[in-house]
Formats: sequence, C-alpha cells, structure tokens
Amino acid sequence: MTLRWLPNAISIMRIVLVAPILMYIVEGRYTLALVLFLVAGFSDGVDGFLAKRYDWHTRIGALLDPIADKLLVGGTFITMVIAGLVPAWFAAMIILRDAVIVGGATAYNFFVRPVEGEPTRISKLNTALQLLFVVFVLGHAGFGWPDRIAITVIGAGVIVTVVISGLDYVWSWARRAREDSTQG
Repeated sequence: MTLRWLPNAISIMRIVLVAPILMYIVEGRYTLALVLFLVAGFSDGVDGFLAKRYDWHTRIGALLDPIADKLLVGGTFITMVIAGLVPAWFAAMIILRDAVIVGGATAYNFFVRPVEGEPTRISKLNTALQLLFVVFVLGHAGFGWPDRIAITVIGAGVIVTVVISGLDYVWSWARRAREDSTQG
C-alpha cells in the first residue's frame, strides 16, 4: 500500500483548518487561532517534504497546496483587518499579489501551456515572512509578545518581498510566454 495520497490529505486538512482559525480571530481567541495557524503552517512544510522526498507529486496536489496556502494566508489577513490587528492596505497588498499570481497562472495555463506550479525562491521567502508575520501578530494579540518593533520589521520584509516576488512572477511568465511564442 502506498501513502502517495498523504500530501493531498494534509493540504485538505489545512483547508479545513482555515474556518476555525478565522472564527477564533474574530472571537478574539488569539491563542487558539495561533495554535491552529501553527499546525496549518507546519502541515504545509510536511506535505511539501513528503511530496518531494518520496516523489508523491500529483496534479491535484499541485493545485491543492497553493489553494490551501492562499485560503489560509488571504483569509487570515482579511480577518486580522476585521479584528483591527493589521491595516487594510497591508492585507490588500498581499491579496493583490496573490490575485496577480493566480490570474497570471490561469492566463498562462489557458493561453500558453499548462503551468508548472513551482514557486520561486523569493516567493518562498515571502510566504515564510507572511506566516511569521501572522504568528507575531497573533502572538502579540494573545500574549503581548513579541514587541511591536519585531512585527514592524517582519512587516517591512513582507512588503519588500511581496513587491519583488509579484514582479518576478509577472516578468518570468512574460519571458516564458515570449519564448514559447517564438518556438511555436
């Protein structure tokens, strides 16, 4: 019996965790939200490790993993805006970047060729900083730690990597599309 389905099941579990995380943030139960968010964030690393280590890659997994990430991060940022934990413009930058990536991937998939869903290094750094930012914000809301300066520094890193990774995706897809059109 193979466990090839396990990374997909972990991604589905991450999607299921989104609703309680958002509910706990709205209710001001930041400790519970933080614990579930940490579980969801850890599970993202586990499913990626399993898929790579044992070559358990599937087409559905390539779709489920980024969907789970976008739902978790986007939903958490929107909910943190509603709870007054982060400014709306900050969340809007993150969601706009994700919308550009999803829109670009969709257009590339339909008009050029199927998308190979491999994130860039700067995108991975951006995701890590976003997750750390959420952990810091929820930790500060729940426990008063870390200090605001740590949240500000991580937030600045998020802003820089949001812009760079968004531009990197647009540039690399445009370059690949041009290359494909000259080869075809």
